[in-house]
Amino acid sequence: MYSSNFNNLILNSDSYKTSHWLQYPPDSQYMSSYVEARKGDHDVVFFGLQAFIKEYLQAPITTADIDEAEMVITAHGLPFNRSGWERLVEKHDGRLPIRIQAVPEGSIVPVSNVVCQIVNTDPEFYWLPSYLETALLRAIWYPSTVASLSYFCKNVIKSALEKSADNTDGLPFKLHDFGARGGSSMETIALGSLANLVNFSGTDSMTALVAASRWYGMDKDMPAFSIPAAEHSTMTAWGRERETQAYANMLEQFGGEGNLVAVVSDSYDLWNAIDNIWGDTLKDNVENMGGTLVIRPDSGDPAKVVCEALTRLAVKFGSTTNSKGYKVLPDYVRLIQGDGINPQSLGKILDAVMAAGFSADNVTFGMGGGLLQQVNRDTMSWAMKASAICIAGTWKDIYKDPITSQSKRSKKGRLALIKDSNGQLQTIKEDELSGKQDNLLHDVYVDGTLLIEDTLTTIRKRTGW
Repeated sequence: MYSSNFNNLILNSDSYKTSHWLQYPPDSQYMSSYVEARKGDHDVVFFGLQAFIKEYLQAPITTADIDEAEMVITAHGLPFNRSGWERLVEKHDGRLPIRIQAVPEGSIVPVSNVVCQIVNTDPEFYWLPSYLETALLRAIWYPSTVASLSYFCKNVIKSALEKSADNTDGLPFKLHDFGARGGSSMETIALGSLANLVNFSGTDSMTALVAASRWYGMDKDMPAFSIPAAEHSTMTAWGRERETQAYANMLEQFGGEGNLVAVVSDSYDLWNAIDNIWGDTLKDNVENMGGTLVIRPDSGDPAKVVCEALTRLAVKFGSTTNSKGYKVLPDYVRLIQGDGINPQSLGKILDAVMAAGFSADNVTFGMGGGLLQQVNRDTMSWAMKASAICIAGTWKDIYKDPITSQSKRSKKGRLALIKDSNGQLQTIKEDELSGKQDNLLHDVYVDGTLLIEDTLTTIRKRTGW
């Protein structure tokens, strides 16, 4: 009866925002708001703004959008700023008169620093920056949180490799995205899986490949890779009595020089699979396949199961000792642990592996819900807050400072992000910038135009690729 259109930006907001244009002081002209992660255990890896701008801000508002929004919002019981939206169409051809500044995507920023700032460029539209908060904050907090957690995991794995492996060459493929089926929506997976690809090159989310092409210039370069892999249905379809044939078929179908193939091996008895099938009946097949068999446990206590599996594989296939003094399985057999992986368990598993005398080089990880779904806005306490208003030509700092929660105290003024004399990032007021200081917030979008467009390759380099 009202609308089924998800592409109307006016309806991409919280309901109460529709009444806010009547709540600001008389003679309001400009409103400046900023985005930050107020706290958290990890640095911020900023990501996702370009995707949001391309998907939602480049199409102009139309009269049809206004008519549709008015019908929905008034029936919803709220006032509608029809004259304001009509002026936007008349005066700016429907293009948003706003300026969005941000740090470059892929930048690593300590928490409690500004990463994005928005202000209107036409005084008639003082109400617009805060109206966009719902969509803009959501577009930033989720992919940035995933990218931040993924970056933390990358550093955990990197440290383990530096301690126990001869090199870190395989790092980009050490955390594989298993989260596509566990995400709340396709757009969640598009943004979240893509955010993980800022740090890694392995994914089972084909949606992320589409997103990388759609939003981040990867239409000619493949941003991530996967390998043939078994699931329980393809193994149990053979029946328990033909488990060996199911495994042999995987090697026959996908083995070959340089190939990798992953086989879930705990549909029944993981220890029997390692000791008697892979390590005995099919041992010659594994050794002579020409590629690498990646065995996947999928149940039990991850740290205990991984260490036990490595120990049994070393008994059956042997191992060598690398320059760091840790055991390494032959190149043709490895392990991937994809069950129970999150940023907290990852380090514990790696510590257990190394404590058992094995190199982290033996193990790859798959992460699903722990990467893409077990996060929310409070994971890093993301917020977008108004920090300055211009009334009748005079700018004034505004802020919140609730007596019941100092952690929710917001910043004041038009903001800038600088690198101080010690090389540390610091948020200051824009009017405190000296001539020698560079503001790391750059114009990304002004008056309907995307000014900076980065590829995923460029963004990856900012995280240290």
